[in-house]
Amino acid sequence: MKTGRKSYIGPILIIVAALLWAFDGVIRRNLYSLPPITIIFFEHLLGLIILSPFLFKYIFKVRFTKKEWILLLVISVLSGLLGTLWFTTALLKVHFISFSVVFLLQKLQPIFAITSASIFLKEKLDKRYILWAVLALVSAYFVTFKNGVVNLETGEGTIIAAVYALGAAFAWGTSTTFSKMLLGTVRAEVSTFFRFLFTVLLALPLIFIFKLGSSVTAPTIPQFGLFALIAVSTGMVALLIYYKGLSKTSVHVATILELTFPFIAIFIDRVLYKTVLSPSQWTAAFLLVFAIYKIAKLRENIEGKVI
Repeated sequence: MKTGRKSYIGPILIIVAALLWAFDGVIRRNLYSLPPITIIFFEHLLGLIILSPFLFKYIFKVRFTKKEWILLLVISVLSGLLGTLWFTTALLKVHFISFSVVFLLQKLQPIFAITSASIFLKEKLDKRYILWAVLALVSAYFVTFKNGVVNLETGEGTIIAAVYALGAAFAWGTSTTFSKMLLGTVRAEVSTFFRFLFTVLLALPLIFIFKLGSSVTAPTIPQFGLFALIAVSTGMVALLIYYKGLSKTSVHVATILELTFPFIAIFIDRVLYKTVLSPSQWTAAFLLVFAIYKIAKLRENIEGKVI
């Protein structure tokens, strides 16, 4: 009986993480008055401050090789900076593209993870992957454009917003490959700390390069509260909950549960923003999620685990 109860802990934790990730977009939308790069800076700065007391005794003991430093930097640029930046920008442009569409497009990241793994890790590319990848990309197009037709009034804005969402999927998916290379020798907690640190160090000069220095003092007290909320909920805390759940759940089950979060986003979109997907978008959404699920299973067969 005790074992039976434990078997539910992992899936429940993964669902909790999925719920938190789905609400991430709601929180970020309330920061619309700030430039995306400024949001990234404060989000990671607060996360770094919160992480520091727990990892203080470890971070000064680690000795990275040159390769590990390079991997940390690349992961920080792709995952911490560009992925989060493009995802946030896409969400800030939701007047051109549906809130839930951003999340559905973001789920394309396994395509980029497998492709980059075949290049950098020399992982064998299953021929079936190409077929599922094509189905996912075609489905993504019909999810983005209702009935497959570009609205001429918002066409350019919709395309730009979709490109940002796809850019986030590319950045996060590709960084998975480099994370796999790094986590073979570096503890996850330590690599997370340095990823946050490097992201802060990268974002700060960019704020001034793009002449957005005044935005550093622009956040209000409520907005700082939102930054803190991201840090302790949809950011690093959600990631820790997910990894805890994954350690107690089979990859096959975890993959299915993780794919529920874009549909949670669709529900949020309907309730909070009164946006309803068309029948063609619903059909494309189910095909997209199914294709990504099949792609994830192909990767599971190759690796035997999720990064």
